[in-house]
Amino acid sequence: MSSQHYFSSTPSGPLKRREIDVDLAGRAVSVVTAGGIFSPEGIDKGTAVLLKHVPDPAPAGHLLDIGCGWGPIALTMALRSPEAAVWAVDVNERARELCAENARRLGLDNVEVLSPDQVPAGVRFDTIWSNPPIRVGKAVLHELLELWLPRLADDAEAWLVVQKNLGADSLLTWIRSMLAAVGDDFDADRPETDKGFRLLRVTRTGG
Repeated sequence: MSSQHYFSSTPSGPLKRREIDVDLAGRAVSVVTAGGIFSPEGIDKGTAVLLKHVPDPAPAGHLLDIGCGWGPIALTMALRSPEAAVWAVDVNERARELCAENARRLGLDNVEVLSPDQVPAGVRFDTIWSNPPIRVGKAVLHELLELWLPRLADDAEAWLVVQKNLGADSLLTWIRSMLAAVGDDFDADRPETDKGFRLLRVTRTGG
């Protein structure tokens, strides 16, 4: 898939809206997807691995989905932590519209769907989950993670899923180096490997 499909702010591909049935947080639900976004046909393999292995998100506070697409991660967070505020961010306008529509369809009023620059600078996140857009290239990916990972709250975790053969291990090394420059209260490891994907975990200890 070309990165244009899901990392352009205004995708040029045809809309091609469709309804699909998926399982989110143990519930069978119907959602809307469309062309010009990431994985419009359903939950992609990487996201499925992430959702299979992550522990429950924080029950309250602020939760973040980086690159929300049509919403499988953000919607799962909202279903599992109904008292939390879920921030779903994406540069793709079409993806944001679909994620917001799907939150409404599921009756989730705790999901805020925004472009990255609309998130208030002072918000710190109690849980971050993401299937980051690896294929956009290292420079853009690093900029994305430099923006969000340092905004973890104390005693919080971020979980990323990255395909092993697309540089998961080298990305983990870079994350450790980047966060070491931010402060000494971060740690990063890879607790799970499943179906060719690594799960990377970033933790921030209380300060």
